[in-house]
Amino acid sequence: MNTQSGYIAIVGRPNVGKSTLLNALLGQKISITSPKPQTTRHNLLGIKTLETQQLIFVDTPGLQVSPQKALNRIMNKNALGIVQDVDVVVFVVEGMQWRDEDEWVLQRLKNNKVPVILVVNKVDKISPRERLLPFLQKMTEKYNFAAICPLSAKDHDNLDGLEQEIISRLPENDFIFSEDQLTDKSERFLVAELIREKLMLLLGEELPYQTTVEIEQFVEEQNITKISGLIWVERDGQKAIVIGKGGLMLKKIGSQARQDIEKLLDKKVFLQLWVKVKADWSDNDRALRQLGYSE
Repeated sequence: MNTQSGYIAIVGRPNVGKSTLLNALLGQKISITSPKPQTTRHNLLGIKTLETQQLIFVDTPGLQVSPQKALNRIMNKNALGIVQDVDVVVFVVEGMQWRDEDEWVLQRLKNNKVPVILVVNKVDKISPRERLLPFLQKMTEKYNFAAICPLSAKDHDNLDGLEQEIISRLPENDFIFSEDQLTDKSERFLVAELIREKLMLLLGEELPYQTTVEIEQFVEEQNITKISGLIWVERDGQKAIVIGKGGLMLKKIGSQARQDIEKLLDKKVFLQLWVKVKADWSDNDRALRQLGYSE
């Protein structure tokens, strides 16, 4: 029996729903999500194995036109670098919205010979749905897309249509990963991301961008996994906000993260969190390498 497998990059500007789309396609949450842009910081593989096809999705950070800090420049470089090495690109935009940032991303994609499928996401917000037709027509004039798929990743609407468009463009290949593998990332990485997701959801507008998470201890015992995590911030004032009055905010972050980590590991978890200051880590190449951000 002939099999197909290949890599599919999911790209787009921040906050168009790339990670939500990946989780919906996989039927399982491996990529963290929040309403805040640039929640995703790493290229993350999500592997979906069917009977004769293996789809290897690469969720990428949202592309920024003018990245200000070293962290954002690394994220941009990693996201654009992956586009040259995949079999299909899924370019995600938001229904009824075409911004300068979308145009900027499209110009970067035009330099590659890889087929680009345009996903018009969040169509659940458009009523009546016929309002979308002129927008879709405008998209056909922008570029010779391999296909255009309107869908709602949140509602799992028309995901099958997108999956079939991808499969029809995958090369014949042996499977690259084992059939039961879901991602290339370790449990430690996924745990750190779940903690960071709670920081994104529970803290104010700017503070989550000055935080990152490092797992110091990950000990699996028979009935429980003991995890110690360090939340890094850039200033003492930020540390006080993350801890909260009487430690309440840190407890809330830990409690919500622990619930999700227990679902991920399917095991009881004991989670301890500390907050430390590493001045301007997000704009310091050496600090970024130490914290696992590299090109």
